[in-house]
Parts: sequence; structure tokens; C-alpha cells
Amino acid sequence: MFPSMASLIQFLLLILYLTHKSQALSFHLPNALVLPIIKDVTTLQYVTRIHHGTPLVPINLVVDLGGPFIWTDCASTHVSSSSRLIPNRSIKCSRAKAHGFESRSSLSSTQTCELFPENRVTRMSTRGDLVEDIVAVQSKAAGSITTVNDFLFSCGPTFLLHGLVGDTKGMLGLGRTRISLPSQISTALNTAQKFTICLSSSNGIIAFGEGPNDSIFGTEISRSLMYTPLVTNPGDEYSIQDYFIGINSIKINGKLLSLKATLGASKLSTIVPYTTMESTIYGTFIRAYVKAASSMNMTRVASVAPFGLCFNSKGIDSTHEGPKVPIIELVLQSETVMWRIFGRNSMVQVTKEVMCLGFLDGGLNPKASIVLGGYQLEDMLLQFEMGTSMLGFSQSLLKRQTTCSKFKLDSWAGE
Repeated sequence: MFPSMASLIQFLLLILYLTHKSQALSFHLPNALVLPIIKDVTTLQYVTRIHHGTPLVPINLVVDLGGPFIWTDCASTHVSSSSRLIPNRSIKCSRAKAHGFESRSSLSSTQTCELFPENRVTRMSTRGDLVEDIVAVQSKAAGSITTVNDFLFSCGPTFLLHGLVGDTKGMLGLGRTRISLPSQISTALNTAQKFTICLSSSNGIIAFGEGPNDSIFGTEISRSLMYTPLVTNPGDEYSIQDYFIGINSIKINGKLLSLKATLGASKLSTIVPYTTMESTIYGTFIRAYVKAASSMNMTRVASVAPFGLCFNSKGIDSTHEGPKVPIIELVLQSETVMWRIFGRNSMVQVTKEVMCLGFLDGGLNPKASIVLGGYQLEDMLLQFEMGTSMLGFSQSLLKRQTTCSKFKLDSWAGE
């Protein structure tokens, strides 16, 4: 016996309701999830936008590649009807604290779960409540979004925003924890624990899940990636959520640097604007670079802060990869796996006539001997495979006469 028309309508409405309430909207493919990135020219911070709460509203966040989770200034954002505090000693609280990011206060079992959100630009931190709410991420098609329910993040006080881009309300953590954005998306949508980031001096993009590379970046680029293991930094328990790679040696124009210090694990960061090196490594690096630059008839000029080595721009030829200057090669696990840094990612144009080497003295005894900063990560594809602890990286996209800004979305979703 066929159901009545009224029963059929009720059934269809139920299906639509359940679809709407599911963690991921079924008509948006998980492998097409993307976030747009814009670089702020004043702070040199990278900013993205997500939607959250009920009703869904957009919120701008500073991208922190090694950040453990998302934290926001909940007091200055809209009141969400779907937001809920997480109880202390609950399963979700234990999940959030699995990497040791709990508050330093002693809490009873009846109180809310607290984390310790940190502004990793100013290195200021404080305690904050763990909250869950709806979060939405834009799909590849501009204007459409995919929602994830019960998304865990931390609230932080307004003063924690000091030092961030003016219109942002917190930081978006992409780090190696169970409650970072990539991990929660992977769990909610049952996709691979991986994401791809492509930064530029203007617009960029982050893509999540298995298989967005070919459709977004093109088969030729995505299949040209080289791979190196993601490692840990021994003795630095406070950076377990960060991404490190092993650099065995450094070459400039093919000549190996004679380094007394051990390079060890080197960190990748979107918070540090320019690459920093431990002082003794930096000194050797600068001397070798000056020698290589002199052989190319580059004229050294007075330094311009914060840079320690600058040159006259006149007489330096331009190439597809930027100014024709000494090529820096980071030798990874073998001589066949090298991260090459060309002029576009090594030289910073500070005035019309002066360009400076975008590498800075990181001081003595830093936690990481080398921190690869945002400028050196721009216009190359970086694929972080959290499940297999591997990093895939392309050479400069300028060699293919394209940039990361070419992959930008047509608009911010929801505008």
C-alpha cells in the first residue's frame, strides 16, 4: 500500500531535517573544503575566515600553522544559541587536554573545562573555557559552506587579541593536536588527516582532506611534490604541536656551509615573518652569502632594520623566481631532497633601491636552531600529512609562472 501524500511530505521533511543536522552537509564534497587567506601588509600576519555559531556569522582569525586549537574572543562576538561549555573531566575535556594544553588552575569535577589559549605573536597566554559550537568552512565553490557540529575551541579574553590584525577575533590553529582545525575536520568528515597550504604576499588558500590538490592546484603541480618526514624537537615539550623538518646541511650557490653547530629540527611557522637562525649558524650563513653575492657583483649597502644584510637593487637582474641572487639550498634527508630558496623568497625589497636578505639572527640557544618564516613559505605548495607525519613540498611556483594568489577563492563565503 502506497503512503498518503501527507505522509510522504512528512517523510521528505524529516530527511531534509536530518540532512541539515548532520555533521557535514552531504551535498558538499569533503575533499573540496578550503579556507581563503589574506596577508596583512602591516603586521605580515596571515588571516582567514570561518563561520561559526547559530546563526552562522563570519569571523576573521590569524592563521597559526603550529597552533594547538582555535581560540576566539567570545565576549566580543555574537551570542550563539548553539554554544555550550564543556564540563571538566568529561571525555571531550580529556580529548582537548591530551597534549597538555590544560589550564594551570586546579578545578573540581563540577567546573567547566579550561585550556590555556596563547597569542603566539606576543607570547601572552591565559586560561580560557573550552566550548563547542557549529563551525562552517567554505567549499571550493564560492558562496557554499560545509558545517561541522560540536566543534571544540577555546574562549580567550579580549586583551589576548593585542598584537593581532585589528579585525581579527582570535587565532586558527593548524597544529598536531586532536582539536586543531585539520584534526576535527578529519574526524567529523571521515577524511584523511592532511591539509595543504599555499601562502602568498596577497591571497592564498588552505585545502583540507584527501585529494583537493589535483582539482585546485592542478595535476602537474600536486604530483611534483617532494616529501620529507615531519619530526619532533627533542627536549622542547612546549612545541609538540608544531611542525618540524630535519635539515642536514645548507648550501649557497652549490657550496656547502661549514657549520659547527648542529642544525637539528627546524620549525615551520606562519607567525614568524622571516626565517630566523641561531646566532652561530646565522653568522656562518651571512659570511657565505656575502661571498657568493660578491662573486655575482652585488653591492652591499647599509643594513635596514630588522635585516642584517642588504644590497643595492641596481644591476640585479630579474628572473621568473625573483631577483637573480645566490640560491639557498636546504639539504633535507638526502642530497636528492632539497628545499631551494630563490630570490623571490630570500630577498625583501625595502625601498626602490635597496633589497635585504630575509633571514634574521635568532639569538643564542633558541628552542629551534632554524625557524622557516612565512616569507620563505610563500608561493610554494606545502602538504602536511598528519597521519603519516610527512611534509610534501613543491619548489617555487614561480618556476611554473604561477603563484599561490592564482588559487584564491572568488570571494569570502557569506559576503
